[in-house]
Amino acid sequence: MRPMSHRGTFADQPVAFGRSALGSRLEYFPAAERADLLVLAGIHGEEPDTTVVLSRALRSLAAPPRRAAVITAANPDGLARGTRGNANGVDLNRNFPTADWQPDPITHRWSLRHDSEVELSPGPAPCSEPETAALIGLIAELKPRHIISLHGHLDCIEDPGLSPFGRWAAERSGLPLVESVGYATPGSMGTWSAEQGIPILTWEFAPEAIESLFHTQLPVLIEILQGEFAAPLGAG
Repeated sequence: MRPMSHRGTFADQPVAFGRSALGSRLEYFPAAERADLLVLAGIHGEEPDTTVVLSRALRSLAAPPRRAAVITAANPDGLARGTRGNANGVDLNRNFPTADWQPDPITHRWSLRHDSEVELSPGPAPCSEPETAALIGLIAELKPRHIISLHGHLDCIEDPGLSPFGRWAAERSGLPLVESVGYATPGSMGTWSAEQGIPILTWEFAPEAIESLFHTQLPVLIEILQGEFAAPLGAG
């Protein structure tokens, strides 16, 4: 682990893998060796806690993760603007080229306590957005064995296969393990990954203050970046 006084910056420089709709640099932190795992945050710009917690996990390490690549901000324009979608008003997590992608507007709740629904576009076509296309390209290049996508704030880990990795992550994080979040997600990264044969955990933080997440979620993400995921995945 890095000394606490050194954790204000990253120990290593990220690598660009594309540009956002507004031209922001899309970047990832490579694994030191093979990227058996890809961990990403901030695909929804209204979930900035995922970016902060993942960034802190990475900045806590004395050396780059040996077997995990990291994307701290998959939707940098949305994060900068505080919007769920990207600068084009597209929900990137409904823009993946899946068998169930649909062109109709999709909705999300204004808040977990608010019933009113907010409309976003899934894009004019599957993979229409530069962020989606770049992420798919990076996954094709890295060929990870597993993906973790950090989200908020449904308070669970979704793992359709209820895999050993999912059970391990749920036990360590204290989050319930579920097969489904309970509603349709056409064009989602989860569905796309499953169609590509890449197991994915959709890791939904609880609706807690970020200081609480530093205590509940940060330690297990540090463990994962340190390589603790290898045994549950059966990786050597």
